[in-house]
Amino acid sequence: MNLSSRASSSIPSLNMVEDFSYTDEELIARFQEGDEQAYVELVNRYRDRLMSFIYRFVNDMEKAEDLVQDTLMKLYTHRSYYRNIAKFSTWIYTIAGNLAKTELRRKKRHKVTNLSQMGFEEQEYQLPSVEPETGETAQSHYAEKQIQNAIQELPLHFRTVVILRDIQELSYEEISKIVDVPLGTVKSRINRARLQLQHSLKDFR
Repeated sequence: MNLSSRASSSIPSLNMVEDFSYTDEELIARFQEGDEQAYVELVNRYRDRLMSFIYRFVNDMEKAEDLVQDTLMKLYTHRSYYRNIAKFSTWIYTIAGNLAKTELRRKKRHKVTNLSQMGFEEQEYQLPSVEPETGETAQSHYAEKQIQNAIQELPLHFRTVVILRDIQELSYEEISKIVDVPLGTVKSRINRARLQLQHSLKDFR
């Protein structure tokens, strides 16, 4: 069963005033003490952010949804592992990032295995979509695809930090803790990732 559905179906919602009176760290502390409504609120706060974060890694919406659910499952089952020596967001993004990287390694192994086992005539090719799109919707979809393709071309250590900084808008200090590298290295990687993105998108208007 979906954990967020399970919790929300059995516990009344916090009202809006009470909702915004708790920090993430206070909510996880309440959840560790048995308040499952605190878990529901953490899910509501982070589900969409985690979806955006993981999708930028794996470039697969269905798989991203699965990995978000896996992340929220770990939040539920591993809540006692959190210690209030770091921000909750650092902890949850670390979990999500590790799951995404594991999936990327799995996909890479699977792709290599499949290519080695099939002949040229057996390889599958995807035909481009022929659904008509016009106006702002088509332009928006095209822009998103170009940006996502450029992000996918980045080395993983560049991709991770630029997603965390420019899409998730985390601080340099928090990113340093999530990826476990010095602050100066984080800043250098972000700058180099941005330069590579600018080069990849130089012909895009």
